[in-house]
Amino acid sequence: MKSFHHVLINTLLANVTTSFLWFALTFWIYIETRSVLATGIIGGSYMALVALCSLGFGVVVDHMRKKNVMMLSSVITFGAYLLAGGIFIALPHESLLRVDSPAFWLFILVILGGSVVENMRNIALSTTVTLLVPDGERDRANGLVGAVQGIAFMVTSVFSGLAIGLLGMGPTLLIAVVATGGALIHLTTVHIPEDRVAAATENPSGAAAPTDAGTSAGPAAPAGAEAATAAPAQVSMLAALRGRVDLAGSVAVVRSVPGLTALIAFTCFNNLVGGIYMALMDPYGLELLSPEAWGIVLGVTSTGFLIGGAIIAKTGLGRNPVRTLLLVNVGVAVVGGTFAIRESWILFAVGILVFMTMIPAAEAAEQTILQRVVPFARQGRVFGFAQSIESAATPVSAFVVAPLAEFWVIPWMREGSGQETLGWLLGEGSARGIALIFLGGSVVMLGAILVAFSSPQYRRLSAHYAGVRQSVPAGETVAGGEPGAAGD
Repeated sequence: MKSFHHVLINTLLANVTTSFLWFALTFWIYIETRSVLATGIIGGSYMALVALCSLGFGVVVDHMRKKNVMMLSSVITFGAYLLAGGIFIALPHESLLRVDSPAFWLFILVILGGSVVENMRNIALSTTVTLLVPDGERDRANGLVGAVQGIAFMVTSVFSGLAIGLLGMGPTLLIAVVATGGALIHLTTVHIPEDRVAAATENPSGAAAPTDAGTSAGPAAPAGAEAATAAPAQVSMLAALRGRVDLAGSVAVVRSVPGLTALIAFTCFNNLVGGIYMALMDPYGLELLSPEAWGIVLGVTSTGFLIGGAIIAKTGLGRNPVRTLLLVNVGVAVVGGTFAIRESWILFAVGILVFMTMIPAAEAAEQTILQRVVPFARQGRVFGFAQSIESAATPVSAFVVAPLAEFWVIPWMREGSGQETLGWLLGEGSARGIALIFLGGSVVMLGAILVAFSSPQYRRLSAHYAGVRQSVPAGETVAGGEPGAAGD
């Protein structure tokens, strides 16, 4: 657990930096352009790149040691932010503020690339929880991960708004570069005990060896034999990606678990609604408040991540995380449909606080389910596959909703007949069009949850989770440096 806590601290440093610059970029673009379309495209592009890259990230995670994956991610992010700083200095300021300018999109894409690579670290972190934390305690460990992410969100949302409002984009970039370098230096001092790469335990056919999950195994190999195994198992990122992603193998693992395909499909559908919040939450908040005030509101309300993560770390998720996941999504849908029902920043802020308090439970539930039912040697690829499928839904809704909101719904509610038609439900104000989209998305989400609760896949996955125990493969090092035996 000591190693796990050190990894969490470094993850906090890295997440603070990435979130700080990403929030600042979104605020800066909307303030300078007042374009919902631009912020929607940027948010959707981020999720689209996550979807495209996650399969490759999963391959890298399974074929490299987890610390090396995190180091690689930090180096790439640091280089991207340094390059973005050079672009900001070298190119005329006017060209960086025109949506139709190539310089504008080059600047955004460089920062986008550095931020997307951070997801490789997050996939590695999910598998590190399996490596370092005993099975019965992983839900609480995932709660700690959620709390750390909440702290990062809380800190960066406040300082991003203040940095853009008071300092501007140039100093904000400098802060991000320095902080990224600091996180990289700190990571060199972090130790993750891992004697060999988990993927080395797989059979040539791609199936996990018996030692990957709850079967008994013989004594761990001697230290010399273990070292001999370690050398060929550790490969570079390029060598890992030159090998096949083995999408078919990952799909086969997912299909072999009763109800797991349905779980990923459900999360994918929910992310369609999540894309609505992603595309419109910042524009809605910036319609009600100044960037400095909106950043402070986000910072205060993001304590919900910390509160929710702390609750899960203390109490766990109960005996059936599948049921917990669906119940939490009911709460998310209800809050998402009501926090903009009137044009009040206080109502919106309280709703966001409750919304963010529930998110760590949903994230921890899915992570805990996958960490138990998926063989350890293939977890990187399955986490990457799930993230790719689930993330692909978000940009679809963001790309559709942003132009729909800007060119039709917002004008219809502000200047057309929408106010007369729906004013009784949504009240008055300039942002009632965004409120209408929030409400519609939440109604759709509630319908999906009702279908999921009544499905046989829900019952099958719940039963399978209850009957499986996932442990660290024989010969892998666990916290404290002792080899773990399958079936512990």
